[in-house]
Amino acid sequence: MVEGLFSSVRCEGIDGVDETPTVRGSIADQVTSICKQKAAAVPQNHGYDVVMVCDTVLADPDEVDGLLGKPRDAIHAATMLHRLSGRRHQVWSAAGILLHGQWQFFVEHAVVEIEALSDEALVELVMNESWKGKAGGYDLAGPMGAYASLIDGSESTVLGIPQSALDALELFQ
Repeated sequence: MVEGLFSSVRCEGIDGVDETPTVRGSIADQVTSICKQKAAAVPQNHGYDVVMVCDTVLADPDEVDGLLGKPRDAIHAATMLHRLSGRRHQVWSAAGILLHGQWQFFVEHAVVEIEALSDEALVELVMNESWKGKAGGYDLAGPMGAYASLIDGSESTVLGIPQSALDALELFQ
C-alpha cells in the first residue's frame, strides 16, 4: 500500500506511547487524540522527509462512543470476537503526517460485518494469535478475512490508514 508510493519506506513503532484516548467525546476525537500522542512522541531529529503515525480503534457496538482497543490476552480477544460475531461495527483509523515541519491529521471510518462465528471458528481465531496487537482482536487481511466483509468505506481504513492520508501521501510524491 504505502510501499508503492515511495522508493524507500521504513516502518517502526513508537515504544512507550500510551494508547489511551486523552479526550472524551466522539470516536473520531478519541482515535485522533491517540494519534496525536504518537505524533508528540516522534523525535525532533528523526531525519525523514515524511513521518506518518496511525492508530485504529473499533466503535463498541453496544456503547455509544465506546471503544474496543487491542485485547490484553486470549480471553479478552475471545470476548471481543464473540461480541462482534454476527454484527456490524465501525472501524476508525486516524493518521498524522508530518510534512515540512507541520502535522496534518486525517480520520475516517468504515463499516465491517462479521458473520456469526461458530465455536470452532472463534477458537481458531484466538488460538492462531492473529488478534495480538489488533484493534478489536482481528485483522481483516488475516484469518478474519474469511469471516468478515467490508460494507462501507475503504479497506485501507480498516487496515489502519485512512484513505485520505494515503491520498495526501500520493500528492506529496
